[in-house]
Amino acid sequence: MTEALVRTHEGHVTRLTLNRPQKANALCAGLVEDLLDAVESACGDGTRLLILDGAGSHFCAGFDFTDYQSASDGDLALRFIRIEILLQALYHAPYHTLALAHGRTFGAGADLVACCGSRVATPDTSFRLPGLRFGVVLGTRRFANRVGADRAREILAASRSFGASEALEIGFLTGITPAGEWDGVVSAAREQAARLGATAAAALHRHTVIDTRSEDMAALACSVATPGLKERIRIFREEAK
Repeated sequence: MTEALVRTHEGHVTRLTLNRPQKANALCAGLVEDLLDAVESACGDGTRLLILDGAGSHFCAGFDFTDYQSASDGDLALRFIRIEILLQALYHAPYHTLALAHGRTFGAGADLVACCGSRVATPDTSFRLPGLRFGVVLGTRRFANRVGADRAREILAASRSFGASEALEIGFLTGITPAGEWDGVVSAAREQAARLGATAAAALHRHTVIDTRSEDMAALACSVATPGLKERIRIFREEAK
């Protein structure tokens, strides 16, 4: 069976490749747990740079809704909570993080990008965060921290897609680079990550990333605990067809 996450570690660099191309790298429960384990393990194995990318045509299609109708509201709520735990671990990691996005980057996939310190995408990448359409408050504050409150409200209220050029303009991305030139992006990130010692780098992350983990988890838990989560998802998916 093909591994859902390809994990490599060389020197001070860990690379995590989402490897469910047949599902546009959607986040099934197993992939979320694999990612969380990798992000947490990197805190103690000398990692100074963690790279996150995706196999196939798309970086990540977000939450995997496959067979969601057979799950209970509680099961679905737990899956969203585990995704938030993953996003918090990545956002507050004590090492440099680099997301390399391409294709369709949707929902929690866009949240993964938002959590990284450096965020590079191909020119044709598109982003969309539709969670509020079915009442799930996931990553909203982190997105607003990246792009500003006014722009975040405008994009999220309309649940609209935005392309790489707009993403760079509003600060969601830090760069746009064709996939064929990503080796240069990785080399630059590797050099950047080596400039500070591990302790200094951790201190830099700690003092420049606003810690709202408790508030973010409380907001998510409240939103997914509201009865009818599965029905809200069903209506959203029907409207999206």
